[in-house]
Amino acid sequence: MKFTSRFGPAVKRTFLRLIWHSIPFVVLIVVVVFVIVPLGRKITEQKAGLAEQRSGLVQKADEATRVITLEMVPDDLAEVIRLPGMAMPWKSLEVVAEVSGRIMEKNMDDGTVVAQGDVLAVIDRRDYQNAYDSARASYETARMHEQRFKALSKQQFVTQSQLDDVSSQVKTTRAAMETAKLNLDRCTIRSPMSGVVDRSHIEAGSFLGVGDPVARILQIDPLKIQVGIPESDVASVRNLTQFDMTVDALDGKIVTGEYHYLQKTTDSLARLYNLEIRLENPGYEILPDMFVRVAIVKNRDEQGLAVPMYSLITRKGQTGVFVAEQGIARFAPVETGFQDGWKIQVTSGLLPGDQVVVVGHRMIEDKDPVHVDRRVRSMSELGAETDQ
Repeated sequence: MKFTSRFGPAVKRTFLRLIWHSIPFVVLIVVVVFVIVPLGRKITEQKAGLAEQRSGLVQKADEATRVITLEMVPDDLAEVIRLPGMAMPWKSLEVVAEVSGRIMEKNMDDGTVVAQGDVLAVIDRRDYQNAYDSARASYETARMHEQRFKALSKQQFVTQSQLDDVSSQVKTTRAAMETAKLNLDRCTIRSPMSGVVDRSHIEAGSFLGVGDPVARILQIDPLKIQVGIPESDVASVRNLTQFDMTVDALDGKIVTGEYHYLQKTTDSLARLYNLEIRLENPGYEILPDMFVRVAIVKNRDEQGLAVPMYSLITRKGQTGVFVAEQGIARFAPVETGFQDGWKIQVTSGLLPGDQVVVVGHRMIEDKDPVHVDRRVRSMSELGAETDQ
């Protein structure tokens, strides 16, 4: 009893001190248990909800196929076939000698540009001049005889038969004189047309016989373009007046010619109708025998709608395209017409402004969600993306 009484107050004070110092720790434990732990649990639940929501959005975005669309804009469409043709001279003449003799003068060479009537060469005229002078003298003599016999006939000193013989002699000598004059003129060889001397066959001093070649002259302004037309395209050609042509030898230069003539019979082997096109060639830039590619426009639609051929899809026996409308792909059946390069005319099923899926169309079905990554108004903007 004495021990307890002696140490009781000290122990009590120590105990109270321990309790007092333990209060903050106890409060901290209470806060952790009743505040922080529930708050952490709530935050964890919110994070899980956000993650689930984000996952749902990502999944929803992944369901929409990314595509590129082409806006339907009216354009000038044409169905064109390209056929090989060949440039030919508009005219080609072989000049020959009409009288024989030695060349005294030569006024042209290969490549000389000549006009109609220009002197190409001159044959020795002396023999022909003598022949003309003799024929003219005979004619003048015959005429004088005729005049004298006419006067004597009035006085009945000559018979009518004698007068007729003299008149006949006048006609004969006049014909001989005109022939001699013609041969004399033929000694001067002139160009029968305007053009260019493609080949000269003579030299000064050489001898020519009748019919020997003198020069070949070509008229290459204009040129004649000849192209074979298949039977199936004859009707289209008849309605055309102008043709665009590409000349490969001139780095693909494009020239325009006019319809001239379509032959009425075919080549016996190829069964092609030869079309002749007139092409102006003032600078002689295009030469005969050059190859050209002639564009034949079979059909044209100046305000037509067209889609790339690869964008056409067949669904349930119908041919059509996918049109993107408010994030949804709609299958639109279409009717098609002629082909213009790698695009095809759409005659019904589409309207101006429609957004046709041209990239990604093979990965979607009708009413699938789509996300339009890019909108274009011309097929040329697609580039390499058309291979997708």
